[in-house]
Amino acid sequence: MSRAGRWAGIALLATLAAGCVPPAIEAPPSAPASAARPAPMPAPRPLPPATFGVFSGTPQQGNLMLGTAPPGTTTLTLDGMPVEVAGDGRFLIAFDRDAAPRATLLATLADGRQAMKVFDVAPGDWRLERLDTVAKTPVPSAEFARRRPAELEQIKAAREMRTDADGWRQRFIWPAAGRISGLFGAQRIYRGEPGAYHGGVDVAKPAGAPVIAPADGVVILAASLPFTLEGNLLMLDHGMGLNSAFLHLSRIDVKVGDHVRQGQEIGRVGATGRASGPHLHWAMMWRGKRIDPMRVAGDMGR
Repeated sequence: MSRAGRWAGIALLATLAAGCVPPAIEAPPSAPASAARPAPMPAPRPLPPATFGVFSGTPQQGNLMLGTAPPGTTTLTLDGMPVEVAGDGRFLIAFDRDAAPRATLLATLADGRQAMKVFDVAPGDWRLERLDTVAKTPVPSAEFARRRPAELEQIKAAREMRTDADGWRQRFIWPAAGRISGLFGAQRIYRGEPGAYHGGVDVAKPAGAPVIAPADGVVILAASLPFTLEGNLLMLDHGMGLNSAFLHLSRIDVKVGDHVRQGQEIGRVGATGRASGPHLHWAMMWRGKRIDPMRVAGDMGR
């Protein structure tokens, strides 16, 4: 083969080889950049502390107070004892004649928060008479021993009744105006041994003088027969566990279940039961705690 032919063959092979070159492989598309992470949610703001509203009344032995629970309160206790709360948040508490010097009010809210109020309970200024003698213990008659248990059961059952009375919200007035002949809390001490204290306030009035309701209430007991000690006994529930008792009446003008209004006549002063003369004995209790009607009603203003 001539030299020219060889060069022509080489050129042909080069041309064929060039046509067989595979196309360049394209690089795979790069993965998209990951999406930006969302900004973290801000931490929830802490709830404000739960607090009680304004209280009325003074924390003192024998006194009562009104208050307002924190919004959302589900339970309220006073020294562990449940306290009822009205729909508008208002409530009532009271301190017994012999209450401890400190009391704790605790409210628990639906969201778990709590509000606490600690009261320093002031002592009552009770009239104490110290005698250098031994107390005389009267021997009850057979008639008294027979009748008394049933009377006490009636009183206990009445105090446990709950009604729709709303008088606890009112400013109490005196059921009768006159000379105070017996003070709540008065007590004799016999050679260091305390006797029973006077559980109410006595107002000296002539027999037949009218007795009015000190606040709205529902009649929870109207004795059909005179009790051995209390005589003709009338009891009103003022709501929230607060009740009044009126002893030694000559007449009762209402019946169990009656709703009475503040100032309405409910009976007449008398000397029935164990009484040395005509007078009204007015006693008040809240959830088993004896309280002083004079502290509740204030100055008689005669």
